[in-house]
Amino acid sequence: MSSQHTRSRTRLRSAVLLAAGLLLPLPLLTGCGAGDDEADGPAASQDIAAAPRSKVADKGTLTWAVNALPATYNTFQADADQASQRVAGAVLPTLFTLDGRGRPQRNPDYLTSASVTQREPRQVVVYKLNPKAVWSNGTAITSADFEAQWKALRGKDSAYWTARNAGYDRIDRVERGANAQEVKVTFAKNHADWAALFTPLYPRSVMGSGSAFNDSARKELKLAAGPFAVGGRDAKQGTLTLVRNPRWWGDRAKLDRLVLRAVPPEQRVAALASGKVDIAEITPGAAERITKANTPSKKDRSDKGRPGIIAPASASPGAARAEGRSDQGRVDGANKPAAADVTALRGLVVRRSLEPAYTQLALNGASGPLADERVRRAIARAVDRKAIAEYVLAPLGLPAKPLGSHVLVAGQQGYEDTSSAIGSVDPKAAQALLADAGWKAGHGAAPQKKAAGTAPVITSGVRAGGRPADDDSDGTDPDDDPAGPEDGTGTDGKGSLDTGDKAGASPARYKDGKKLTLRFVLPKGAGAEPLRAVGERIARQLDAIGVRTEVIKVDDASFFKDHIASGDFDLALYGWPTGAFPATDARPIFAKPQPAPDGSLIVEQNYTRVGTDQIDRLFDQASTELDPDASHDLMARADARIWAAAGSIPLYQRPELVGTRKTVVNAGAFGLAGPRYQDIGYRR
Repeated sequence: MSSQHTRSRTRLRSAVLLAAGLLLPLPLLTGCGAGDDEADGPAASQDIAAAPRSKVADKGTLTWAVNALPATYNTFQADADQASQRVAGAVLPTLFTLDGRGRPQRNPDYLTSASVTQREPRQVVVYKLNPKAVWSNGTAITSADFEAQWKALRGKDSAYWTARNAGYDRIDRVERGANAQEVKVTFAKNHADWAALFTPLYPRSVMGSGSAFNDSARKELKLAAGPFAVGGRDAKQGTLTLVRNPRWWGDRAKLDRLVLRAVPPEQRVAALASGKVDIAEITPGAAERITKANTPSKKDRSDKGRPGIIAPASASPGAARAEGRSDQGRVDGANKPAAADVTALRGLVVRRSLEPAYTQLALNGASGPLADERVRRAIARAVDRKAIAEYVLAPLGLPAKPLGSHVLVAGQQGYEDTSSAIGSVDPKAAQALLADAGWKAGHGAAPQKKAAGTAPVITSGVRAGGRPADDDSDGTDPDDDPAGPEDGTGTDGKGSLDTGDKAGASPARYKDGKKLTLRFVLPKGAGAEPLRAVGERIARQLDAIGVRTEVIKVDDASFFKDHIASGDFDLALYGWPTGAFPATDARPIFAKPQPAPDGSLIVEQNYTRVGTDQIDRLFDQASTELDPDASHDLMARADARIWAAAGSIPLYQRPELVGTRKTVVNAGAFGLAGPRYQDIGYRR
């Protein structure tokens, strides 16, 4: 697909390559919900070594690995990243926090109350501020800070180089309420996700003018109103130090300092073992190595099957590939034996949970075979999501249920499995859909016979033709295609042994003399090896219905910009986070692309280019519905239609693997919750 005729209006940050796949970041939005509901809890609870504050030492420095130091401290700018969000969470007001089930809760450190006080003729929200809440220079937090942030983010002044204005563009005015601790916000259009606004809250010195917004918080953040404040930054060492905020009125931070250190994923095991960092998100291969170093040997090894004991990942079928290793013993960059001393690893532990995020198979519907909804639906019916979830998650000791929603994950308020709108895995139904779309089983030239005494070609455990190396078939191409074998393993000729479905490839499909072949774009970096293993598995499942794939492996840095955002792919694997407010968070991901005056296509974040007017209407209705149950119902209806359109196939909730020192408490795999930075520290 040419990138010359599509463009994205959204100016969000570039893709972030993480251990289990690519996650495209969204703004961090949190807010208040409808209270308790009867929904099931999260698929996996948080794993943070929770400890009461009385059991946490009142001193210490904790070093946290990040991909890079923040490019900016202003999270509303286009190049804000994960580290920007982490700093904001520790030093700026978060009006609502997320609990262990992902439910928004009012933060009493900043708000004594916050509620909708009027619905007609216009929605009015009144915030009552904690009278103790002040900026680190002693100035009180007031309605002036709220007003400045609204004016900066409402999208009416081009002097502000903002990345987003969702919600702020619906506000009519922000003003002082009955007293200095009250803020009154009147909306021009109802906004269901009102509580997502003003988090993080910046001082008016940052938001008060375009120049201040654009430049004042890029390299420094002079004011804070959280348990920590920004301290020194050492670009040469790759560190940023947060220190206790002496003006903080809430529970005193347990740590003296919280240090963010830039460490590439492949170096994190060594950094943890050497003491360079104390906590880091790690790859499955690194998690396996730490687990093995801490697994009792000999007589204690029999505990593997006892209840409450999670066996090492390598003990499960298919674990080698899920961990980034082939069955021939190849290891990923984070799992090399020389990375760190085994003895040092014994002071570490792996915290495991599931993130509020998922990995999807994206189908580009802009042109080519996938522009036909029947072909997209055939792909969806051919992919065994349950088998893939088990393949990825079971070896990690995590629940392996496939995700049933595009907008929420299990346990989040309003989650509903609507995948029945596309139907369960059914290769025969998939083949019927392809036939209905005109793609018939083809018959090319007769198969070329092997010369006597020659052996079939084997590439990294895969025969030419895409069959496992232990397949006893004759090695001929099942497509009878004179163009050569369809190995589905990538333009660089590399593949991996498939221990999944053993079904052989069906004859290729043809239409008007053209073979049905889809370009499957995947990142080729060491950290994306588990993702590529999933891609190879999907390619084999598509082989079974006669769909061939050309796997194209590209540099991590160009994967998002040059391929996903520009539309230069047919199939791709990447992920999205799921926020507490899907009507706001998910809308740009699934909005129907619109033509621009210059002839290009405005896709926002809908990189599959698949959308409908009905989906857009349901999102709009949900975003203005102030009754939470009714809003959730509208989102479920929208989600069912997203499934039916078959542009995005959610596969599994993303694993969250975090290596920490055994003495670290109240930090690790947070799951659906947000960190409470003032409680993080070391066990007494």
